[in-house]
Amino acid sequence: MPCIWKPRGEKTAPPDAARLADELEVSELIVEILANRGLSGAEEMDRFLSPLLRHMAPPSEIPGLTDGAETLARGLAEGRTLCVWGDYDVDGITATALVKEFFALHGMDVRHHLPNRMEEGYGLNVPHIEKLHSEGVNMLLTVDCGISDMEAVARARELGMIVVVSDHHLPGETLPDADAVCDPRLGEEGPYADLAGVGVALLLMAALNPLLPGEPVDWRPLLDLVALGTIADVVSLTGQNRILVKNGLLLIKDARRPGMAALKVVSDYERQAELGAGQIGFNIAPRINAAGRMGDPEKALNLLLAKDFDTAMPIAEELNAINLERRRQEQEIADEAMQQAESMRQRAGLVLYGDHWHPGIIGIVASRVVERFYRPTLLLCAPEASGGLLKGSGRSISEFNLYEGLQAVGDLLEGFGGHKQAAGLTVSPDNLEALRRRFHDHVVETLGPEPLTPTLKLDHELGFANINNTLLKELELLQPYGMGNPEPVFATKPVKVVEYATFGREREHVKIVLEDPETGTRLSGKAWRSAKTLTREAYGRTMRFAFTPKIDRFRGIPKIDLRIRDWIF
Repeated sequence: MPCIWKPRGEKTAPPDAARLADELEVSELIVEILANRGLSGAEEMDRFLSPLLRHMAPPSEIPGLTDGAETLARGLAEGRTLCVWGDYDVDGITATALVKEFFALHGMDVRHHLPNRMEEGYGLNVPHIEKLHSEGVNMLLTVDCGISDMEAVARARELGMIVVVSDHHLPGETLPDADAVCDPRLGEEGPYADLAGVGVALLLMAALNPLLPGEPVDWRPLLDLVALGTIADVVSLTGQNRILVKNGLLLIKDARRPGMAALKVVSDYERQAELGAGQIGFNIAPRINAAGRMGDPEKALNLLLAKDFDTAMPIAEELNAINLERRRQEQEIADEAMQQAESMRQRAGLVLYGDHWHPGIIGIVASRVVERFYRPTLLLCAPEASGGLLKGSGRSISEFNLYEGLQAVGDLLEGFGGHKQAAGLTVSPDNLEALRRRFHDHVVETLGPEPLTPTLKLDHELGFANINNTLLKELELLQPYGMGNPEPVFATKPVKVVEYATFGREREHVKIVLEDPETGTRLSGKAWRSAKTLTREAYGRTMRFAFTPKIDRFRGIPKIDLRIRDWIF
Protein backbone atom coordinates (compact mmCIF):
# COMPACT_ATOMS: atom_id res chain seq x y z
CA MET A 1 0.00 0.00 0.00
CA PRO A 2 1.52 3.42 -0.96
CA CYS A 3 2.40 5.73 1.91
CA ILE A 4 2.43 9.45 2.60
CA TRP A 5 6.01 10.53 3.31
CA LYS A 6 6.53 12.82 6.28
CA PRO A 7 9.59 13.88 8.28
CA ARG A 8 9.88 11.96 11.55
CA GLY A 9 10.38 15.09 13.61
CA GLU A 10 9.44 18.69 13.13
CA LYS A 11 12.69 20.06 14.49
CA THR A 12 15.63 21.25 12.45
CA ALA A 13 19.09 20.06 13.42
CA PRO A 14 20.02 21.19 16.95
CA PRO A 15 22.01 24.43 16.84
CA ASP A 16 24.78 22.72 18.81
CA ALA A 17 24.72 19.53 16.69
CA ALA A 18 28.42 19.77 15.87
CA ARG A 19 29.36 20.06 19.56
CA LEU A 20 27.05 17.19 20.55
CA ALA A 21 28.42 15.02 17.76
CA ASP A 22 31.97 15.70 18.88
CA GLU A 23 31.13 15.00 22.53
CA LEU A 24 29.28 11.77 21.72
CA GLU A 25 31.84 10.74 19.08
CA VAL A 26 29.20 10.24 16.38
CA SER A 27 28.24 12.08 13.20
CA GLU A 28 25.88 15.05 13.13
CA LEU A 29 23.40 12.86 11.25
CA ILE A 30 23.07 10.57 14.31
CA VAL A 31 22.56 13.62 16.54
CA GLU A 32 19.82 14.88 14.23
CA ILE A 33 18.12 11.45 14.21
CA LEU A 34 18.16 11.38 18.03
CA ALA A 35 16.81 14.93 18.24
CA ASN A 36 13.93 14.06 15.90
CA ARG A 37 13.05 11.21 18.27
CA GLY A 38 12.64 13.62 21.17
CA LEU A 39 16.06 13.35 22.77
CA SER A 40 17.94 16.47 23.81
CA GLY A 41 21.25 17.17 25.46
CA ALA A 42 24.42 15.12 25.56
CA GLU A 43 23.49 13.19 28.73
CA GLU A 44 20.11 12.00 27.42
CA MET A 45 21.55 11.05 24.04
CA ASP A 46 24.48 9.26 25.67
CA ARG A 47 22.13 7.17 27.80
CA PHE A 48 20.22 6.21 24.69
CA LEU A 49 23.39 5.21 22.83
CA SER A 50 24.84 3.42 25.89
CA PRO A 51 21.88 2.03 27.91
CA LEU A 52 23.54 0.58 31.02
CA LEU A 53 21.83 -1.37 33.80
CA ARG A 54 22.93 1.26 36.32
CA HIS A 55 20.64 3.69 34.49
CA MET A 56 17.55 1.69 35.53
CA ALA A 57 14.95 3.49 37.64
CA PRO A 58 14.37 2.04 41.15
CA PRO A 59 12.17 -1.11 40.76
CA SER A 60 10.13 0.11 43.74
CA GLU A 61 8.52 2.62 41.35
CA ILE A 62 6.41 -0.26 40.00
CA PRO A 63 3.13 -0.13 41.96
CA GLY A 64 2.78 -3.11 44.29
CA LEU A 65 6.26 -4.52 43.59
CA THR A 66 7.65 -4.09 47.10
CA ASP A 67 4.45 -5.48 48.62
CA GLY A 68 4.59 -8.44 46.20
CA ALA A 69 8.20 -9.28 47.07
CA GLU A 70 7.54 -9.06 50.82
CA THR A 71 4.42 -11.22 50.50
CA LEU A 72 6.34 -13.92 48.61
CA ALA A 73 9.19 -13.82 51.13
CA ARG A 74 6.75 -14.18 54.03
CA GLY A 75 4.94 -17.12 52.42
CA LEU A 76 8.18 -18.93 51.62
CA ALA A 77 9.39 -18.38 55.19
CA GLU A 78 6.19 -20.10 56.35
CA GLY A 79 7.16 -23.13 54.27
CA ARG A 80 4.40 -22.71 51.70
CA THR A 81 4.48 -24.52 48.34
CA LEU A 82 4.69 -21.99 45.51
CA CYS A 83 3.34 -22.39 41.98
CA VAL A 84 4.04 -19.82 39.26
CA TRP A 85 1.17 -19.51 36.76
CA GLY A 86 2.17 -18.05 33.39
CA ASP A 87 0.67 -17.47 29.98
CA TYR A 88 1.09 -19.59 26.83
CA ASP A 89 2.74 -16.87 24.73
CA VAL A 90 6.44 -16.00 24.57
CA ASP A 91 6.14 -13.32 27.25
CA GLY A 92 4.40 -15.68 29.66
CA ILE A 93 6.68 -18.65 28.91
CA THR A 94 9.88 -16.61 29.34
CA ALA A 95 8.51 -15.07 32.56
CA THR A 96 7.74 -18.54 33.93
CA ALA A 97 11.20 -19.80 32.94
CA LEU A 98 12.79 -16.75 34.58
CA VAL A 99 11.02 -17.28 37.91
CA LYS A 100 11.81 -21.00 37.99
CA GLU A 101 15.46 -20.38 37.14
CA PHE A 102 15.73 -17.61 39.74
CA PHE A 103 14.46 -19.92 42.48
CA ALA A 104 16.73 -22.73 41.22
CA LEU A 105 19.70 -20.38 41.69
CA HIS A 106 18.55 -20.07 45.29
CA GLY A 107 18.40 -23.86 45.56
CA MET A 108 14.58 -23.94 45.51
CA ASP A 109 12.30 -25.89 43.20
CA VAL A 110 8.93 -24.26 42.48
CA ARG A 111 6.00 -25.65 40.56
CA HIS A 112 4.49 -24.03 37.50
CA HIS A 113 1.40 -24.08 35.34
CA LEU A 114 1.10 -22.92 31.72
CA PRO A 115 -2.50 -23.18 30.49
CA ASN A 116 -3.27 -25.10 27.33
CA ARG A 117 -4.65 -22.50 24.93
CA MET A 118 -7.13 -24.90 23.33
CA GLU A 119 -8.53 -26.33 26.58
CA GLU A 120 -8.21 -23.59 29.20
CA GLY A 121 -7.82 -20.32 27.30
CA TYR A 122 -6.03 -17.26 28.62
CA GLY A 123 -5.48 -16.49 32.28
CA LEU A 124 -6.39 -18.28 35.50
CA ASN A 125 -9.28 -20.72 35.80
CA VAL A 126 -11.06 -22.15 38.83
CA PRO A 127 -10.85 -25.89 37.98
CA HIS A 128 -7.06 -25.84 37.78
CA ILE A 129 -6.76 -23.64 40.87
CA GLU A 130 -8.70 -26.34 42.74
CA LYS A 131 -6.49 -29.06 41.24
CA LEU A 132 -3.32 -27.28 42.37
CA HIS A 133 -4.78 -26.91 45.87
CA SER A 134 -5.55 -30.63 46.01
CA GLU A 135 -1.89 -31.29 45.14
CA GLY A 136 -0.60 -29.20 48.03
CA VAL A 137 -0.03 -25.79 46.42
CA ASN A 138 -0.84 -23.04 48.91
CA MET A 139 0.87 -20.00 47.34
CA LEU A 140 0.37 -18.68 43.80
CA LEU A 141 2.37 -16.18 41.75
CA THR A 142 0.98 -15.09 38.39
CA VAL A 143 3.24 -13.75 35.64
CA ASP A 144 1.93 -11.96 32.53
CA CYS A 145 -1.67 -12.61 33.63
CA GLY A 146 -4.08 -12.36 36.54
CA ILE A 147 -5.05 -8.68 36.57
CA SER A 148 -8.58 -9.45 35.35
CA ASP A 149 -9.10 -12.92 36.87
CA MET A 150 -11.39 -11.95 39.75
CA GLU A 151 -13.21 -15.28 40.16
CA ALA A 152 -10.12 -17.51 40.03
CA VAL A 153 -8.15 -15.33 42.46
CA ALA A 154 -11.09 -15.21 44.84
CA ARG A 155 -11.36 -19.01 44.73
CA ALA A 156 -7.64 -19.38 45.45
CA ARG A 157 -7.99 -17.12 48.49
CA GLU A 158 -11.03 -19.14 49.66
CA LEU A 159 -8.84 -22.25 49.55
CA GLY A 160 -6.28 -20.54 51.79
CA MET A 161 -3.69 -19.71 49.14
CA ILE A 162 -1.51 -16.62 49.31
CA VAL A 163 -1.87 -14.98 45.88
CA VAL A 164 0.54 -12.49 44.31
CA VAL A 165 -0.53 -11.14 40.93
CA SER A 166 2.21 -9.78 38.67
CA ASP A 167 1.00 -8.53 35.31
CA HIS A 168 1.52 -5.73 32.81
CA HIS A 169 -1.88 -5.56 31.15
CA LEU A 170 -4.32 -2.70 31.67
CA PRO A 171 -6.23 -3.18 34.93
CA GLY A 172 -9.99 -2.77 34.99
CA GLU A 173 -11.99 -0.69 37.43
CA THR A 174 -11.83 -3.53 39.98
CA LEU A 175 -8.66 -5.36 40.96
CA PRO A 176 -8.51 -9.03 41.92
CA ASP A 177 -8.64 -9.64 45.67
CA ALA A 178 -5.05 -10.89 45.87
CA ASP A 179 -2.62 -10.51 48.78
CA ALA A 180 -0.53 -8.29 46.51
CA VAL A 181 -1.05 -6.90 43.01
CA CYS A 182 2.03 -5.77 41.10
CA ASP A 183 1.41 -4.03 37.76
CA PRO A 184 3.29 -1.03 36.28
CA ARG A 185 0.04 0.23 34.76
CA LEU A 186 -1.63 0.79 38.13
CA GLY A 187 -1.94 4.39 39.19
CA GLU A 188 -0.06 7.19 37.46
CA GLU A 189 2.17 6.29 34.55
CA GLY A 190 5.73 5.76 35.77
CA PRO A 191 9.06 4.85 34.18
CA TYR A 192 8.08 1.17 33.94
CA ALA A 193 4.68 1.62 32.26
CA ASP A 194 5.76 -0.19 29.08
CA LEU A 195 7.28 -3.28 30.69
CA ALA A 196 6.34 -6.70 29.33
CA GLY A 197 5.24 -9.39 31.76
CA VAL A 198 8.73 -10.91 31.82
CA GLY A 199 10.19 -7.51 32.75
CA VAL A 200 7.81 -7.23 35.70
CA ALA A 201 8.75 -10.77 36.76
CA LEU A 202 12.48 -9.95 36.62
CA LEU A 203 12.17 -6.84 38.77
CA LEU A 204 9.90 -8.65 41.23
CA MET A 205 12.57 -11.36 41.59
CA ALA A 206 15.26 -8.66 41.95
CA ALA A 207 13.26 -7.13 44.82
CA LEU A 208 12.73 -10.57 46.39
CA ASN A 209 16.42 -11.48 46.01
CA PRO A 210 17.76 -9.85 49.23
CA LEU A 211 14.73 -11.03 51.23
CA LEU A 212 15.50 -14.74 50.76
CA PRO A 213 17.87 -16.76 52.97
CA GLY A 214 21.51 -16.90 51.91
CA GLU A 215 23.46 -14.66 49.59
CA PRO A 216 21.58 -12.78 46.84
CA VAL A 217 22.09 -14.37 43.41
CA ASP A 218 23.21 -12.64 40.21
CA TRP A 219 20.05 -12.19 38.13
CA ARG A 220 21.80 -10.65 35.12
CA PRO A 221 22.12 -14.02 33.28
CA LEU A 222 18.29 -14.01 33.10
CA LEU A 223 18.27 -10.97 30.82
CA ASP A 224 18.28 -13.11 27.66
CA LEU A 225 14.81 -14.34 28.67
CA VAL A 226 13.74 -10.74 29.30
CA ALA A 227 14.94 -9.64 25.86
CA LEU A 228 13.19 -12.54 24.11
CA GLY A 229 9.85 -12.03 25.90
CA THR A 230 9.91 -8.24 25.64
CA ILE A 231 10.64 -8.21 21.90
CA ALA A 232 8.02 -10.88 21.23
CA ASP A 233 5.33 -8.93 23.11
CA VAL A 234 5.85 -5.87 20.85
CA VAL A 235 6.04 -3.35 23.66
CA SER A 236 7.92 -0.07 23.36
CA LEU A 237 11.70 -0.55 23.13
CA THR A 238 12.45 2.75 24.82
CA GLY A 239 13.34 3.77 28.36
CA GLN A 240 13.68 0.85 30.79
CA ASN A 241 12.83 -1.74 28.11
CA ARG A 242 15.67 -0.46 25.93
CA ILE A 243 18.13 -1.03 28.77
CA LEU A 244 16.84 -4.54 29.51
CA VAL A 245 16.68 -5.63 25.86
CA LYS A 246 20.03 -4.12 24.82
CA ASN A 247 21.78 -6.02 27.61
CA GLY A 248 19.74 -9.16 27.01
CA LEU A 249 20.71 -9.23 23.33
CA LEU A 250 24.36 -9.46 24.38
CA LEU A 251 23.51 -12.69 26.21
CA ILE A 252 21.55 -14.01 23.25
CA LYS A 253 24.64 -13.42 21.12
CA ASP A 254 26.78 -15.47 23.53
CA ALA A 255 24.04 -18.16 23.65
CA ARG A 256 25.29 -19.72 26.87
CA ARG A 257 21.73 -20.90 27.50
CA PRO A 258 21.56 -24.26 25.67
CA GLY A 259 17.97 -23.66 24.58
CA MET A 260 18.87 -20.30 23.06
CA ALA A 261 21.79 -21.85 21.18
CA ALA A 262 19.51 -24.59 19.82
CA LEU A 263 16.89 -22.03 18.79
CA LYS A 264 19.51 -20.09 16.84
CA VAL A 265 20.71 -23.24 15.07
CA VAL A 266 17.22 -24.35 13.93
CA SER A 267 16.59 -20.76 12.80
CA ASP A 268 19.65 -21.03 10.50
CA TYR A 269 21.91 -18.75 12.54
CA GLU A 270 25.37 -19.46 13.88
CA ARG A 271 25.34 -20.30 17.58
CA GLN A 272 27.07 -17.04 18.45
CA ALA A 273 25.52 -14.84 15.77
CA GLU A 274 24.66 -11.29 16.81
CA LEU A 275 20.90 -10.87 16.39
CA GLY A 276 18.83 -7.71 16.31
CA ALA A 277 15.33 -7.29 17.70
CA GLY A 278 13.85 -7.87 14.22
CA GLN A 279 15.58 -11.22 13.85
CA ILE A 280 14.43 -12.24 17.33
CA GLY A 281 10.86 -11.14 16.60
CA PHE A 282 10.55 -12.75 13.17
CA ASN A 283 12.66 -15.90 13.53
CA ILE A 284 13.40 -16.89 17.14
CA ALA A 285 10.21 -15.88 18.99
CA PRO A 286 7.75 -17.55 16.55
CA ARG A 287 9.29 -20.95 17.31
CA ILE A 288 8.61 -20.43 21.02
CA ASN A 289 5.17 -18.99 20.30
CA ALA A 290 4.21 -21.87 18.03
CA ALA A 291 4.19 -24.29 20.97
CA GLY A 292 1.55 -22.28 22.84
CA ARG A 293 -0.40 -21.37 19.71
CA MET A 294 -0.69 -24.99 18.62
CA GLY A 295 -1.51 -26.30 22.11
CA ASP A 296 1.46 -27.24 24.33
CA PRO A 297 3.60 -24.43 25.79
CA GLU A 298 5.43 -26.93 28.04
CA LYS A 299 7.74 -27.86 25.16
CA ALA A 300 8.95 -24.26 24.87
CA LEU A 301 9.47 -23.98 28.63
CA ASN A 302 11.47 -27.22 28.65
CA LEU A 303 13.65 -25.86 25.85
CA LEU A 304 14.46 -22.63 27.69
CA LEU A 305 15.29 -24.53 30.90
CA ALA A 306 17.28 -27.34 29.21
CA LYS A 307 20.57 -28.02 30.99
CA ASP A 308 22.66 -28.92 27.92
CA PHE A 309 22.66 -28.57 24.14
CA ASP A 310 22.03 -32.28 23.49
CA THR A 311 18.81 -32.05 25.51
CA ALA A 312 17.77 -28.76 23.94
CA MET A 313 18.35 -29.56 20.28
CA PRO A 314 15.62 -32.23 19.79
CA ILE A 315 13.08 -29.94 21.47
CA ALA A 316 14.14 -27.02 19.24
CA GLU A 317 13.76 -29.23 16.17
CA GLU A 318 10.27 -30.25 17.31
CA LEU A 319 9.31 -26.61 17.83
CA ASN A 320 10.70 -25.82 14.39
CA ALA A 321 8.43 -28.48 12.87
CA ILE A 322 5.45 -27.13 14.83
CA ASN A 323 6.25 -23.66 13.55
CA LEU A 324 6.34 -24.90 9.95
CA GLU A 325 2.86 -26.36 10.41
CA ARG A 326 1.75 -23.09 12.03
CA ARG A 327 3.02 -21.17 9.00
CA ARG A 328 1.19 -23.52 6.62
CA GLN A 329 -2.09 -23.00 8.47
CA GLU A 330 -1.42 -19.28 8.72
CA GLN A 331 -1.11 -18.98 4.94
CA GLU A 332 -4.37 -20.90 4.40
CA ILE A 333 -6.23 -18.66 6.86
CA ALA A 334 -4.60 -15.54 5.40
CA ASP A 335 -5.71 -16.43 1.87
CA GLU A 336 -9.33 -16.79 3.02
CA ALA A 337 -9.21 -13.69 5.23
CA MET A 338 -7.75 -11.54 2.45
CA GLN A 339 -10.56 -12.61 0.12
CA GLN A 340 -13.15 -11.65 2.74
CA ALA A 341 -11.43 -8.32 3.37
CA GLU A 342 -11.35 -7.59 -0.36
CA SER A 343 -15.11 -8.10 -0.51
CA MET A 344 -15.55 -5.67 2.42
CA ARG A 345 -13.38 -2.81 1.18
CA GLN A 346 -16.27 -0.43 1.77
CA ARG A 347 -16.06 -1.06 5.53
CA ALA A 348 -13.84 1.15 7.68
CA GLY A 349 -13.45 -1.59 10.30
CA LEU A 350 -13.18 -5.24 9.23
CA VAL A 351 -14.77 -8.17 11.09
CA LEU A 352 -13.77 -11.42 9.35
CA TYR A 353 -14.97 -14.92 10.27
CA GLY A 354 -14.07 -18.52 9.53
CA ASP A 355 -15.50 -21.23 11.75
CA HIS A 356 -12.53 -23.56 11.10
CA TRP A 357 -9.75 -20.99 11.59
CA HIS A 358 -7.23 -21.85 14.32
CA PRO A 359 -7.64 -19.61 17.41
CA GLY A 360 -3.89 -19.58 17.98
CA ILE A 361 -3.16 -18.16 14.52
CA ILE A 362 -5.88 -15.58 13.85
CA GLY A 363 -3.98 -12.80 15.66
CA ILE A 364 -1.01 -13.15 13.31
CA VAL A 365 -3.32 -13.10 10.30
CA ALA A 366 -5.14 -10.04 11.63
CA SER A 367 -1.80 -8.22 11.60
CA ARG A 368 -1.26 -9.20 7.97
CA VAL A 369 -4.74 -7.95 7.00
CA VAL A 370 -4.05 -4.62 8.72
CA GLU A 371 -0.74 -4.37 6.89
CA ARG A 372 -2.44 -4.80 3.51
CA PHE A 373 -5.71 -2.89 4.00
CA TYR A 374 -4.72 -0.41 6.72
CA ARG A 375 -7.88 -0.51 8.80
CA PRO A 376 -8.77 -1.95 12.25
CA THR A 377 -9.45 -5.67 11.90
CA LEU A 378 -11.08 -8.39 14.01
CA LEU A 379 -10.73 -12.07 13.07
CA LEU A 380 -13.18 -14.55 14.60
CA CYS A 381 -13.35 -18.34 14.70
CA ALA A 382 -15.41 -21.04 16.43
CA PRO A 383 -13.13 -23.37 18.43
CA GLU A 384 -14.72 -26.50 19.90
CA ALA A 385 -13.69 -25.63 23.45
CA SER A 386 -15.38 -22.21 23.44
CA GLY A 387 -18.83 -23.41 24.47
CA GLY A 388 -20.53 -22.21 21.29
CA LEU A 389 -19.02 -18.71 21.43
CA LEU A 390 -16.87 -17.15 18.74
CA LYS A 391 -13.32 -16.34 19.76
CA GLY A 392 -11.58 -13.35 18.20
CA SER A 393 -8.29 -11.53 17.90
CA GLY A 394 -7.95 -7.93 16.75
CA ARG A 395 -5.18 -5.67 15.48
CA SER A 396 -5.31 -1.96 14.74
CA ILE A 397 -3.63 0.99 13.06
CA SER A 398 -1.82 3.75 14.94
CA GLU A 399 -4.73 6.20 14.59
CA PHE A 400 -7.33 3.92 16.23
CA ASN A 401 -7.43 2.69 19.85
CA LEU A 402 -8.72 -0.86 19.53
CA TYR A 403 -9.41 -1.33 23.24
CA GLU A 404 -11.64 1.76 23.25
CA GLY A 405 -13.26 0.52 20.03
CA LEU A 406 -14.24 -2.74 21.71
CA GLN A 407 -15.51 -0.81 24.72
CA ALA A 408 -17.84 1.07 22.35
CA VAL A 409 -19.40 -2.22 21.17
CA GLY A 410 -18.98 -3.95 24.53
CA ASP A 411 -22.70 -4.64 24.95
CA LEU A 412 -22.44 -7.08 22.01
CA LEU A 413 -19.49 -8.98 23.49
CA GLU A 414 -19.23 -11.71 26.09
CA GLY A 415 -15.80 -10.40 27.05
CA PHE A 416 -12.72 -8.61 25.74
CA GLY A 417 -9.30 -7.36 26.80
CA GLY A 418 -6.10 -5.92 25.39
CA HIS A 419 -4.64 -2.54 24.55
CA LYS A 420 -4.49 0.13 21.82
CA GLN A 421 -3.07 -2.00 19.04
CA ALA A 422 -4.10 -5.59 19.90
CA ALA A 423 -6.99 -7.23 21.71
CA GLY A 424 -8.90 -10.46 22.21
CA LEU A 425 -12.67 -10.94 22.41
CA THR A 426 -15.50 -13.46 22.63
CA VAL A 427 -18.90 -12.96 21.08
CA SER A 428 -22.10 -14.93 20.52
CA PRO A 429 -22.65 -16.08 16.89
CA ASP A 430 -26.02 -14.30 17.06
CA ASN A 431 -24.22 -10.96 17.41
CA LEU A 432 -21.75 -11.40 14.54
CA GLU A 433 -23.58 -9.24 11.99
CA ALA A 434 -24.41 -6.59 14.57
CA LEU A 435 -20.73 -6.50 15.54
CA ARG A 436 -19.73 -6.00 11.91
CA ARG A 437 -22.14 -3.09 11.53
CA ARG A 438 -21.43 -1.40 14.87
CA PHE A 439 -17.65 -1.80 14.65
CA HIS A 440 -17.65 -0.20 11.19
CA ASP A 441 -19.86 2.65 12.44
CA HIS A 442 -17.59 3.33 15.40
CA VAL A 443 -14.45 3.41 13.23
CA VAL A 444 -16.17 5.88 10.86
CA GLU A 445 -17.27 7.99 13.83
CA THR A 446 -13.69 8.01 15.16
CA LEU A 447 -11.62 8.34 11.98
CA GLY A 448 -14.07 9.73 9.42
CA PRO A 449 -15.60 8.09 6.33
CA GLU A 450 -12.53 8.17 4.07
CA PRO A 451 -9.99 5.32 4.35
CA LEU A 452 -6.71 6.42 5.87
CA THR A 453 -3.37 6.11 4.11
CA PRO A 454 -0.40 4.86 6.15
CA THR A 455 2.32 7.38 6.86
CA LEU A 456 5.99 6.61 6.36
CA LYS A 457 8.17 8.79 8.57
CA LEU A 458 11.54 9.72 7.14
CA ASP A 459 14.59 10.53 9.24
CA HIS A 460 16.59 12.36 6.59
CA GLU A 461 17.39 12.67 2.91
CA LEU A 462 20.60 10.75 2.29
CA GLY A 463 22.81 10.81 -0.79
CA PHE A 464 24.52 7.61 -1.89
CA ALA A 465 27.96 9.18 -1.43
CA ASN A 466 27.26 9.44 2.33
CA ILE A 467 26.35 5.77 2.76
CA ASN A 468 29.41 3.89 3.97
CA ASN A 469 30.45 1.35 6.60
CA THR A 470 31.16 4.08 9.16
CA LEU A 471 27.57 5.34 8.94
CA LEU A 472 26.14 1.82 9.16
CA LYS A 473 28.17 1.08 12.28
CA GLU A 474 26.87 4.31 13.83
CA LEU A 475 23.30 3.34 12.98
CA GLU A 476 23.82 0.08 14.86
CA LEU A 477 24.18 2.16 18.03
CA LEU A 478 20.49 3.04 17.71
CA GLN A 479 19.43 -0.60 18.02
CA PRO A 480 17.38 -2.42 19.22
CA TYR A 481 14.67 -1.25 16.84
CA GLY A 482 11.03 -1.88 17.52
CA MET A 483 7.92 -0.23 18.91
CA GLY A 484 8.83 3.30 20.00
CA ASN A 485 12.24 3.14 18.33
CA PRO A 486 11.65 2.35 14.65
CA GLU A 487 14.45 1.58 12.27
CA PRO A 488 15.69 4.77 10.57
CA VAL A 489 14.27 5.40 7.10
CA PHE A 490 15.96 7.70 4.58
CA ALA A 491 14.93 9.18 1.25
CA THR A 492 17.01 9.24 -1.89
CA LYS A 493 17.29 12.16 -4.24
CA PRO A 494 16.07 11.20 -7.74
CA VAL A 495 18.02 8.08 -8.77
CA LYS A 496 17.87 5.86 -11.86
CA VAL A 497 16.86 2.18 -11.85
CA VAL A 498 19.65 0.61 -13.92
CA GLU A 499 18.95 -3.07 -13.12
CA TYR A 500 15.71 -4.88 -12.27
CA ALA A 501 15.02 -8.53 -11.40
CA THR A 502 12.51 -10.57 -9.42
CA PHE A 503 13.41 -13.48 -7.14
CA GLY A 504 11.90 -15.83 -4.59
CA ARG A 505 9.91 -19.03 -4.87
CA GLU A 506 7.06 -17.21 -6.61
CA ARG A 507 9.19 -14.33 -7.92
CA GLU A 508 7.47 -12.14 -5.34
CA HIS A 509 10.51 -10.06 -4.34
CA VAL A 510 12.35 -7.39 -6.34
CA LYS A 511 16.07 -6.72 -6.61
CA ILE A 512 17.18 -3.46 -8.20
CA VAL A 513 20.36 -1.48 -8.74
CA LEU A 514 20.07 2.29 -8.36
CA GLU A 515 22.44 4.93 -9.73
CA ASP A 516 22.95 8.40 -8.31
CA PRO A 517 23.23 10.61 -11.44
CA GLU A 518 25.27 13.24 -9.60
CA THR A 519 28.11 10.96 -8.47
CA GLY A 520 27.63 7.80 -10.53
CA THR A 521 27.50 5.78 -7.31
CA ARG A 522 25.53 2.55 -7.66
CA LEU A 523 23.87 0.62 -4.81
CA SER A 524 21.71 -2.49 -4.90
CA GLY A 525 18.46 -2.84 -3.00
CA LYS A 526 15.66 -5.32 -2.30
CA ALA A 527 11.92 -4.66 -2.07
CA TRP A 528 10.35 -7.64 -0.32
CA ARG A 529 6.92 -8.94 -1.45
CA SER A 530 6.67 -6.00 -3.89
CA ALA A 531 6.79 -7.57 -7.35
CA LYS A 532 3.11 -6.75 -7.98
CA THR A 533 3.55 -3.05 -7.26
CA LEU A 534 7.19 -2.29 -8.12
CA THR A 535 6.94 -3.73 -11.62
CA ARG A 536 9.42 -3.96 -14.48
CA GLU A 537 8.11 -0.60 -15.70
CA ALA A 538 10.48 0.91 -13.12
CA TYR A 539 13.52 -0.21 -15.17
CA GLY A 540 15.27 2.76 -16.72
CA ARG A 541 13.15 5.31 -14.85
CA THR A 542 14.35 8.04 -12.50
CA MET A 543 12.52 7.78 -9.16
CA ARG A 544 12.81 8.49 -5.46
CA PHE A 545 13.01 5.70 -2.91
CA ALA A 546 12.54 5.44 0.84
CA PHE A 547 15.05 2.96 2.23
CA THR A 548 17.04 1.65 5.15
CA PRO A 549 20.72 0.86 4.48
CA LYS A 550 22.06 -2.50 5.68
CA ILE A 551 25.17 -4.60 5.67
CA ASP A 552 24.35 -7.70 3.60
CA ARG A 553 26.58 -10.61 4.64
CA PHE A 554 25.12 -13.12 2.21
CA ARG A 555 27.73 -15.82 1.36
CA GLY A 556 30.07 -14.25 3.89
CA ILE A 557 30.95 -11.19 1.82
CA PRO A 558 29.78 -7.96 3.53
CA LYS A 559 28.41 -5.29 1.22
CA ILE A 560 26.02 -2.36 1.47
CA ASP A 561 22.43 -3.15 0.50
CA LEU A 562 19.27 -1.05 0.67
CA ARG A 563 16.00 -2.34 2.08
CA ILE A 564 13.45 -0.55 -0.11
CA ARG A 565 10.44 0.62 1.93
CA ASP A 566 8.50 2.72 -0.62
CA TRP A 567 8.95 4.66 -3.85
CA ILE A 568 7.61 7.59 -5.83
CA PHE A 569 7.52 7.51 -9.63
